[in-house]
Amino acid sequence: MIEYITGKLAAITPATAVIETAGGVAYLLNITLPVYTALEGQPQARLYVHESIRDDAWVLFGFLDERERELFRALVGVSGVGAMTARVILSSIPAPELETVIASGDHARLKNVKGIGVKTAQRIIVDLKDKIKPTDADGILPLQPEIRNTRFDDALDALVALGFPRPASQKVLKKIFDADPAAKVETAIKQAFSML
Repeated sequence: MIEYITGKLAAITPATAVIETAGGVAYLLNITLPVYTALEGQPQARLYVHESIRDDAWVLFGFLDERERELFRALVGVSGVGAMTARVILSSIPAPELETVIASGDHARLKNVKGIGVKTAQRIIVDLKDKIKPTDADGILPLQPEIRNTRFDDALDALVALGFPRPASQKVLKKIFDADPAAKVETAIKQAFSML
């Protein structure tokens, strides 16, 4: 089983990448649009691999990280979703956003992907909702609402104690925490100083 392939990026299109390894062997990998965007113009590439072995073909799919590959594998595990359909989904909805779509049960967003009907979208949600946990760009689980509220409230209390008006402080802190849900209380307060 191939875990990843590293080498010279010999060719790339929005659908495929060819990576030539040190031994002179070149591998053709099917990729998603986010992978294409990240690799375009790069001399080297390292892609995590999913192998799809069928009677008539041995097809490789390449991903920038294990997170996207695991999401791809979860999609392929849903009845009625093949490897090519999973690739189209991940090309239409980037992995972090797709995790949120699945976790929130937004089948209407999935239905907008070409080739995905209502029943398939609903099946993806039902099969994966309890398995997928949305994460941020760094692979970190976002703050749960109660944790975010605690940080928000702590920062708000501090600003009010320092003499800033509560309504203005709430408005500024909302912007700060919307932009960075993982912001520390101290960081949020310092940012708020420059915005109030």
